Amino acid sequence: MSDPVYLDKPWRKFPEFDAETLKQLKGDILNYQPERSSVSTANILLVGQIGAGKSSFFNSVNSIFRGKITGKARSGSFEHSLTIAFRKYSIKDYSSGKTLKIRLCDTRGIEEDFAVDTQEMTYILNGNIPDRYQFNPTLPFTPKTPGFIESPELKDKIHCVAFVVDGSTIELIPEKTREQLKDLQSLMNRKGIPQVVYVTKLDKVCPAVHKDPTGMFHSKAVHDAVEKAAVVMGLPRCYVYPIINYESETSLEPNFDILFLNALKQTTDFANDYIEDEDDKMAKPSYQYCSIL
Repeated sequence: MSDPVYLDKPWRKFPEFDAETLKQLKGDILNYQPERSSVSTANILLVGQIGAGKSSFFNSVNSIFRGKITGKARSGSFEHSLTIAFRKYSIKDYSSGKTLKIRLCDTRGIEEDFAVDTQEMTYILNGNIPDRYQFNPTLPFTPKTPGFIESPELKDKIHCVAFVVDGSTIELIPEKTREQLKDLQSLMNRKGIPQVVYVTKLDKVCPAVHKDPTGMFHSKAVHDAVEKAAVVMGLPRCYVYPIINYESETSLEPNFDILFLNALKQTTDFANDYIEDEDDKMAKPSYQYCSIL
């Protein structure tokens, strides 16, 4: 294997990889709360192909605040999605006893031969689907399904979507899957829901960053993977965050944690924007216009 190509200057400005940065980022997430009183917790939906690492992302963040490696959400590499239920995962910081004002929501992985039902996704985004609802491919979720939330409030809705993309296989995403992703994005755009991208498995793109994550923003291979992800997802590059999920590790790696927490902090900023905008809409009177003949 050839040696990694490192750029002289970092391709993105990033906080220092040190204990102070980790402490600051962790404190920012611990103290985070939505800026509007109508919503107590930001709901962030993880969406991605099977095997891309969305459930692993939750497990990794949960591990950071638990202080050890955990596996609460089922994850791994299988032919079909391991996530069979819609989950709204709360995260507890075991050192302080506080529960974060962030929920990471997990849903089925996107598969080439099993299209995501856009109506079902609409219900998820709108807050109609309850936590722990188990998906049934032969019986779609409808307003008649037990547990259907008829009048969801802003606190029940999804406030930001994080697409999880495997950085080592971006160019191999099947056309059917790309079309599914675009259809989902169109739905989210119509609803004004912000989106970010978490690019995973970058240790396969540049093995050196697994040993030394501080080289992440000097690696040309990582830079190229982020560029490709931005193009495929049609989002600005500043909305794309490289991370390394905990998969083979048996203990926490502070520099991995910094990548996770920075991505999560940026995501909460977008969630805040959406909550504020929706709150303002509901506070303003609606006007009906008619033509004068």
